[in-house]
Amino acid sequence: MKQYHIENNQVTLFVKRSPALVRVFMFILSFLFFILPIAGMIGYASNGKGIHFGFFAGIFIFGLIGFYLLRLALWNTFGKEELKFSNHTITYHANYGWFKDAIKSVELESLKFTIQTIGYQDENKGVLSIGENDQNIECVTKMPITQLQELITQLEHRF
Repeated sequence: MKQYHIENNQVTLFVKRSPALVRVFMFILSFLFFILPIAGMIGYASNGKGIHFGFFAGIFIFGLIGFYLLRLALWNTFGKEELKFSNHTITYHANYGWFKDAIKSVELESLKFTIQTIGYQDENKGVLSIGENDQNIECVTKMPITQLQELITQLEHRF
């Protein structure tokens, strides 16, 4: 299965899904991090003991952890990176399914596509890097090196 799709001047890189059991566990855990602190505060307050600052600190901390786990679960379920090429500008953003990251735009004089190897050598995986020096976009979608070479060949031919 190819992890990329090229249409007109847009390239979409798809994240390989993690196992279903892992994703379900991460979704359940993230929602528990949101719900349990609030349920604990409601249960404590309903016994007539009142509410104190520690509950709000706990809700905030566990909410941040729950939000991070939710983003991780969404990335492993619906994650994709979208690159748009126009003239000398590349626009990049990560799409999590339920929400999107900030859009990053980089102006490049010349397009240089490279492969950054990631992980163990025997995995033969890497990520796509576009540009050079401080003006570059490095994607985070791990792909097999052969697919990346095929993608780079197509991109060099188009752009």
